[in-house]
Amino acid sequence: MSSLPSLIATDVDFERTGFQTGALRLPWSHDRSAYGHIPIPLAVLNAGAGTGPTVLLTGGNHGDEYEGPVALMKLMQRLPSMKIHGRLIVIPGLNFPAFINGSRTSPIDRGNLNRLFPGVRNGQPTEMIAHYVETELLPRADIVIDLHAGGASFDHLPTLLASPPAQGERRALYLDLVREFGSPNTMIMDLLGEDRTIAAAAERHGKLFLCGEFGGHAGCDAANLAIVESGLQRVLHRLGVTPEPYPSPAGETRMLRVAGARHYVYAPLAGVFEPTFALGDQVLEDQLAGRLFDPHQPWKAPLEIRFRGDGTVMCMRTFARVEPGDCIALLAAHSDAI
Repeated sequence: MSSLPSLIATDVDFERTGFQTGALRLPWSHDRSAYGHIPIPLAVLNAGAGTGPTVLLTGGNHGDEYEGPVALMKLMQRLPSMKIHGRLIVIPGLNFPAFINGSRTSPIDRGNLNRLFPGVRNGQPTEMIAHYVETELLPRADIVIDLHAGGASFDHLPTLLASPPAQGERRALYLDLVREFGSPNTMIMDLLGEDRTIAAAAERHGKLFLCGEFGGHAGCDAANLAIVESGLQRVLHRLGVTPEPYPSPAGETRMLRVAGARHYVYAPLAGVFEPTFALGDQVLEDQLAGRLFDPHQPWKAPLEIRFRGDGTVMCMRTFARVEPGDCIALLAAHSDAI
């Protein structure tokens, strides 16, 4: 990663006290706009140095996931009237080209922002966004909250994805934040070695990081949106950023853990998949997960696909048409603690 400053610029002064709106100017020179840029909207509310922590709040890392962006747009509209301690940096549509296009990846370069960290200073537009987050935003933040959903290809139980520090006061604070968020489910994710995510970037910078998956089908579910909004309000209060308390969560969060490759179900061949499970089901190893039909040989018996471990179905594919390597479902097992 280059030591030179990011090519993305902004008129927003992150150090200035008060409320500001503006945009990150992502350079994009193309056939119809030689000296053009893509404006990525953001807002900053700063109570002043030394008054409290800096919280970076992002949505739209993937452009077809909407509960997070909607919650953050609603928060942005309240910011001018809010009294806070610390600083809030709010970006509802981080990969803005993907967000406007309603797609997981950017229509410009097909970049999946959450698989491109630490980014490239003079790379493709999505790589440049990752580089800006890595070099400009993460160093400023104390706590990072990145909000996701299943997008068009997945439906996901409302779940906070946790990555707690190993020990000490930071771990105790982190576990408090998890409890205060109040998600029905809290899961330790295993991305099978994937280290190009914003979560990995936040860990490299030593930041407390919360993420979550709240819905799917590229829609905005009212119940999941309410979980996100209330969770954010409780977390900001627990951090001392906002003075207003918010009602406690309705119940305890359920602790879960993804146990490596055995909790993933993949399509081995192309075809049309018939699931024999539903989102939230408790399933067992070797239980039938579904049948894969070959549309080119519809008279042929379907291939049976089975689960390779026990657990709860946390997310499942929404598209019946699959290609080899498509993820069909993800399981997680009960965990006594995180």
